[in-house]
Amino acid sequence: MAFPVDIREEAGVRYLHFGSEWIQGAMRLARPWSLELDYTRVMMASLLLRPQAGWPRRALLVGLGAASLAKFLYRHRPRARLTVVEIEPRVVAAAQQFFRLPHDPRRLAIEIGDAAAWLAASREDFDLILVDGFDAAASAGALDSLPFYRDCRARLRGDGLLAANLLGRSRLVRASVARLGRAFDQRALAFPACDHGNVIAFAAVGEAIRVPVGELGLRAVALRKASGLNLLPTVARLAASPSCPGGMLSL
Repeated sequence: MAFPVDIREEAGVRYLHFGSEWIQGAMRLARPWSLELDYTRVMMASLLLRPQAGWPRRALLVGLGAASLAKFLYRHRPRARLTVVEIEPRVVAAAQQFFRLPHDPRRLAIEIGDAAAWLAASREDFDLILVDGFDAAASAGALDSLPFYRDCRARLRGDGLLAANLLGRSRLVRASVARLGRAFDQRALAFPACDHGNVIAFAAVGEAIRVPVGELGLRAVALRKASGLNLLPTVARLAASPSCPGGMLSL
């Protein structure tokens, strides 16, 4: 079912809507390459969990929205090859026209299609998968299902990582994290809720992640110097949450 793709501006920020009040993406006009929404910044905590130089070399982004995550990785991981799967061509057109999505097919490939079907048929491998796909009613549908998460795991290589944006009441978030856990042999973890209620969950394969919160803080300082992205508030919320018992993040 078609939905309107609306562009609105307020106080220097341009927003993407799908015919409702739900914000599907945002860009501050004075800082078009920065991550405006809190949940997008938390998704980039992936770079704290796998801080190796040159990681990720290949990333898959499920859902384009206002292209915030794609632009951030494009600018700050210049050797990475990015693939975006977006079901709605009008969203891609809006990202190009209004949100400065780069045109660089060598580094940034845009696939139009249903991400669940695309991933099930794919034989490509990725270091990082970012899942942020919702319809006009803010439903993730098949993108929050056990088969989809299993397909994600099958396409992660080496020390691969998945980050998923989860919306909904706490009961629904717990069910989503449980599905991730089943797909990833219980290697799934939810970060504390963001400013607008989004919960970002991470799942991992490969080498175990076991990092003291203090070390995460040091990594966040280094990332801020390199990219301008400030994840220190995320680390502080994490330190005060049950996700890091004894001040240790384990995934």
